[in-house]
Amino acid sequence: MRREQASLTLHDTDAIRLKVIGALEPDRKSTLGQFMTPSVIADFMASLFDVPRSPASLMDSGAGIGSLTIAAVRRLGNVESVDAWEIDPLMLEHLETNLKALGVKHRILAADFIESAVPQIAFSRGARYTHSILNPPYKKLNSNSLHRALLRKVGIETVNLYTAFVALCVLLMQDQGQVVAIIPRSFCNGPYYRPFRELLLNTCSIERIHVFEARNKAFKDDDVLQENVIIKLVKGKKQGDIIVSTSHDQRLTDYSERRLSFNEIVKPADLEVFFHIPTEDQNAELGAGIFQYSLKEIGVEVSTGPVVDFRLKDYWLADAVSGSIPLLYPHHFSSGTVQYPKRHKKPNALHNHEEVQKWLMPNDCYVLVKRFSSKEERRRVVAYVLNPKDIKCDQIGFENHWNVFHRQKRGIEPVLARGLACFLNSTILDKHFRVFSGHTQVNATDLRNMKYPGAKFLEALGRQYRTGMTQLEIDEAIQRADAQRY
Repeated sequence: MRREQASLTLHDTDAIRLKVIGALEPDRKSTLGQFMTPSVIADFMASLFDVPRSPASLMDSGAGIGSLTIAAVRRLGNVESVDAWEIDPLMLEHLETNLKALGVKHRILAADFIESAVPQIAFSRGARYTHSILNPPYKKLNSNSLHRALLRKVGIETVNLYTAFVALCVLLMQDQGQVVAIIPRSFCNGPYYRPFRELLLNTCSIERIHVFEARNKAFKDDDVLQENVIIKLVKGKKQGDIIVSTSHDQRLTDYSERRLSFNEIVKPADLEVFFHIPTEDQNAELGAGIFQYSLKEIGVEVSTGPVVDFRLKDYWLADAVSGSIPLLYPHHFSSGTVQYPKRHKKPNALHNHEEVQKWLMPNDCYVLVKRFSSKEERRRVVAYVLNPKDIKCDQIGFENHWNVFHRQKRGIEPVLARGLACFLNSTILDKHFRVFSGHTQVNATDLRNMKYPGAKFLEALGRQYRTGMTQLEIDEAIQRADAQRY
């Protein structure tokens, strides 16, 4: 009877979930970082648990209406107790009804999970659990916030609620306890998430990683653009191979998996401990050998655009005037070409003032990559070539939403710049970057740590590249250069 009740409750949760999504106030949803789990994903996540021989103690640190808890209880079978945290009154009403229907001993904690868990860990109070399943909130943590201060008391240094929740769940596990979480992929790289990656590697074995290759499909009902992964961790277990699986959407209709060695995910010599998650057979990729050289080796650097516009607001000019400094944003580029000036809520130029001068670069040939891609763009990396003839000026300001490829804060030779832009806009680079980077945004750190073809390869591309080339033409240019073995 208990199993039948759980099944019926799970069957109903999607209808309840959609009803609750419609009732949530957008501002509160954003404040709490709430994105609710579809039942098919809940079922898949629960299936990653090993069925225990002895009674399980289960926790869900952001339970919502209980979709994950229901799926986990159904999977584990012999569940001794459930602790579920939830602070939203709208969710709590449904959570109480759903957990009662499970027929297992449970506690609903209408408390802030971080404020609840930190004392439990710091002073060795309360329960330790055998299993944790979670879809944590996704929201940045301010460096001076109460949550950051609390987390530091138990050795957790992180910048987002989702990594904080996962780290706390790991610390609340018994030895060999299992954690299954659906989280944004952004933790895989970048310096801000390094302490979190190190905590995982020092305390857990990574058993499974599932990647949703279409970044807007896992939580399509919530209009989420963030790329998500499901990760399974086992506390205190020796690290072995990792099963990496993929699907394009929440229905898992094109599910596939393969077993990879840990060293293929985290490179042994990588001090940043980036997580590389291949989603297809890398040996089958075109020109796998072209990713060989660092930017330094080809004589190029990349930096975030130096102009943080709001800090220079006193010097904004809606329109360029004689002697002013052009300020370039991503919206100044369309279909690969510069459209400057361009009417926009942002300024087109800056007053030529001594406070502005230190943020400027000489007008020269640069490669520009947008830090944020839009929903309409198929590629993660979108690159443009800026030539000095595009805008008549001596100096130029690159706004902070750009990554700027340069040489000692000056321009790059035009043929090399065109080749670099061609390579960055290629399909092979897009596939490679998605393995290398977990961000939906493109950071200078990611571009700096990536490998590139040699200068001769890029120059060969540069002799072929022109503005307005189609994706097919760009990829064919890569093939021709690769065939020449530059």
